[in-house]
Amino acid sequence: MNKQEQEKKSFFFYPFLATFIIMFGVWVLLSGKFDLFHISLGLISCAIVSYLSADLLFPSPKIGGLLGQWARFVRYIPWLMIEIMKANLHVTYLVFHPRMMELIDPRIVKFQSKLTSDLALVTFANSITLTPGTITVDVSLDGDFKVHAIDKASGDPLPGEMEARISKAFGED
Repeated sequence: MNKQEQEKKSFFFYPFLATFIIMFGVWVLLSGKFDLFHISLGLISCAIVSYLSADLLFPSPKIGGLLGQWARFVRYIPWLMIEIMKANLHVTYLVFHPRMMELIDPRIVKFQSKLTSDLALVTFANSITLTPGTITVDVSLDGDFKVHAIDKASGDPLPGEMEARISKAFGED
């Protein structure tokens, strides 16, 4: 086996192994079944799913890169929580305002994202949907987004700072 084939094999094996260990650990914690039959079913299912999805959880072959990416993503989460709370307050204001019908102005916002990886696009789409007042209606693999916004103020910041922070978290900046 030449060096290129070994690198290709190790590129797949380590993400697969890490994904398998994580999935099987969660499966054991959640299943509560420890007999041979159930453990073997868990091993088989986790192996199949790990084989099919290892590149989603660990897209980079470098362990240092993965740890850095996870650390940057963990730093993104508090910012997202603050944005969700601010959007909650805004939607609450709209709903309880005496002239609610005048303030709510639904629209579809279309934009092209600069994000390139599938995981970054999915994270961006889910972050938009988690933020009250906006729902990702459609996202394509080339980064075209369609987002429903409850009013102009909810749709104006898109893609904006959220996209920039996700780009930074996934090393795409």
